Amino acid sequence: MAGYSDAPMRQLAAEQGALWTVSEMISARGLMGGGDSEKLNLGRPYPGEQERVVQLFGAESDVLAGAVARAEAWFQPAAIDLNMGCPVPKIRGKGGACLLQTPEVAYDLVSAMRQATRLDVSAKIRLGWDHDRSVEVAQGLEAAGAALITVHGRTSAQRYTGQADWEAIARVAASVRVPVVGSGDILTPAQARERQRMGVAAVMIGRGAVGNPWIFRSLAGGQDDLPDARTRALTALRHAELQEQFYDDDTGRLTLRPLRKVLPKYLPDYPQLRDDLVQVVTAGDVRRVLRPLLEEGPDGAGGAADPAAITDPLNGYTLSHS
Repeated sequence: MAGYSDAPMRQLAAEQGALWTVSEMISARGLMGGGDSEKLNLGRPYPGEQERVVQLFGAESDVLAGAVARAEAWFQPAAIDLNMGCPVPKIRGKGGACLLQTPEVAYDLVSAMRQATRLDVSAKIRLGWDHDRSVEVAQGLEAAGAALITVHGRTSAQRYTGQADWEAIARVAASVRVPVVGSGDILTPAQARERQRMGVAAVMIGRGAVGNPWIFRSLAGGQDDLPDARTRALTALRHAELQEQFYDDDTGRLTLRPLRKVLPKYLPDYPQLRDDLVQVVTAGDVRRVLRPLLEEGPDGAGGAADPAAITDPLNGYTLSHS
């Protein structure tokens, strides 16, 4: 998710059991434009990151092939994904969902990307541009060499209105041999479990994980209740600290600006904190705003936090493509 799935958020998700994480989408042309890889934060991993997919967008096969090779060398991803689902106007004409208007171009792109790497190449699509042609497109992508296909259950024209069509996603899953991952309107563990019964290999959780990385742990352990307020406040603070550490460069004090829209989502039951959280500049500001919650123990008394409540990963839990 552009503006959300950066390294700090991916780290929190992985620690809570996310099987794979996906980078923000990266312009293939921008990647080929050069620059210092340390400054290309969209693709840069956090220390020790594994099972991360780097997502590219573009519409030229030679540029995408070069970008795949560069991304593999610079970012050490587990796989490469082609974005064919972004409906944002500024992406149209450069890739994203506009490829659904000319899927034959997309097939050539996937083929070129596949030839440029030994890694798996996947694609994320929507149902179509303005009507459902997802089965046709998925079968074409499979023939072109896509190892996995993620389907968001809306057309590009719908953007994020209405409801995701999971029956359509199920038809795609039944029409191809490669794994299909379903996406759309998964905001709770219960919704994720329901969608997993639609014949897909896995589900992709986006908005539902913003401010709630525990959704992944819930799916593995069956415990759907959110942690107590203190644990959520500690995690919000840790998110801010990870943000400052990861972007410790010339962006300086502005590094928490993108996080202002995320922090209130950790504590939706404390609306009185929102006005202050959307104005923070540093992790110290976050600590100051959250101090009343940070100083409470799990039972409302003062006490130390259990780090395992925040950082205990689910070891050995992997996605099967069988």
